[in-house]
Amino acid sequence: MGLAALLTAALLTTSPASYVTARQQADGGFAEPGSRSTPGLTAWAMLGLRSAGRPTGTAYDYLVANERELQSATDIELALIAEAATGRISDTLYARFAALGQPDGRIGPAINSTAWGILAYAQVGRAVKLRVSYLLSHQQRSGGWGWIAGAGPDSNDTAAVIQALRTQGVRGRSIARGIAYLRRLQNADGGFELTAGRGSDAQSTAWAIQAFVAARVKPPAGAFRYLTGLRRADGSFRYSRRYGATPVWVTSQVLPALARKSFPLR
Repeated sequence: MGLAALLTAALLTTSPASYVTARQQADGGFAEPGSRSTPGLTAWAMLGLRSAGRPTGTAYDYLVANERELQSATDIELALIAEAATGRISDTLYARFAALGQPDGRIGPAINSTAWGILAYAQVGRAVKLRVSYLLSHQQRSGGWGWIAGAGPDSNDTAAVIQALRTQGVRGRSIARGIAYLRRLQNADGGFELTAGRGSDAQSTAWAIQAFVAARVKPPAGAFRYLTGLRRADGSFRYSRRYGATPVWVTSQVLPALARKSFPLR
């Protein structure tokens, strides 16, 4: 076998988790090719690696050192979930998160921040009495959820809400309606799309798989075949068959789905 063939064979054996690991920078954070580390991408990389049973190096220290960059409720929640998945949390970040609670049951300003807040509490493992009525009251006639009250539903936010509700023991009609909505967004290629007519993409497909897992419903086999078709030789995943941007972010979000794990990670 020639050198070129050996190199090709080596690339084909590179795992998605190894690809993400290789994108960790000297500062402990993770970055897309040609870019600098950011807390958001670092949090996603940590979750992807933890779902694959891989270490995250000094990523926790990087997040703690860069907490001031976290501005939105969902940024704070994502970082807290990533920290907790490593077995540690920053008390400063947790205090910022705990202050997001609203009298009507929201966590932060929106539906998505409420779902992510519930997932954060579940990942941290602290006993906090949570109200899910806010999420349940915003399920739309289609069965899906949007990111904020008044917005149309989409697969990603619907999947996040399903996972959040399941952490609180919700089952039955609301979950079944959410799963049915997701099924309507699966295309003939096996992938799922964000909203009707957008076309399949890796992240929406991964989110859908996680929702099925959380609901204890077998994910469609076609979804995994679709993801397999997007995998590059270096272990990374394309966003879709047409676009290949942000490979570290996409691959990090695909990893939990490949491991058949929903949030919170256990």
